[in-house]
Amino acid sequence: MRHVLSAVVQNVPGVLAHISGMLASRGYNIDSLAVGETEDKSLSRMTFVVMGDDRVLEQVRKQLSKVVTVVHVDDISATDYVERDLMLLKVTAPPGSKRTEVRELVEIFRGRIVDVGPEEVMIEISGREQKIMAFIDRMRPYGIVELVRTGRIAMVRGLPKTTPKEEDISLPEDIPNREVATHDNL
Repeated sequence: MRHVLSAVVQNVPGVLAHISGMLASRGYNIDSLAVGETEDKSLSRMTFVVMGDDRVLEQVRKQLSKVVTVVHVDDISATDYVERDLMLLKVTAPPGSKRTEVRELVEIFRGRIVDVGPEEVMIEISGREQKIMAFIDRMRPYGIVELVRTGRIAMVRGLPKTTPKEEDISLPEDIPNREVATHDNL
């Protein structure tokens, strides 16, 4: 079974390495991982996709909850959520009919061409994993030169039930508070 976990973590150096290393050392495979800053610059959101039964999911959640820099973990798989993956794809498309065919497929899949070279185009496309995979399959006959994906990000629909309060978020003693750079301390 596929599970999408969303973890709010403190935005401090080493969090990603610590969490991914901890999961790997316990034999849990991360199918997809995306990390980015939230609306609060002191927090980041990590979106994990892990495969396994409910026992595996519960173990992953317990392990994540033990990490000091993890503020909150949710399994959003069972909720109503929006999931997206972003991909850049470079495909062979010499000027002429092949380039026109590629452009039409890009439009059908609601992507966009972000760079044009003499013999290739670079395409940006986002959507659910199935859409991304279907687009990749359509582009294979043209010759995929290069491909890069972000991994899945997801957000629950509607207002959150709870949001972490600033007083609930404290840095561990071994991680110093970061100073804000100002003109005076540069």
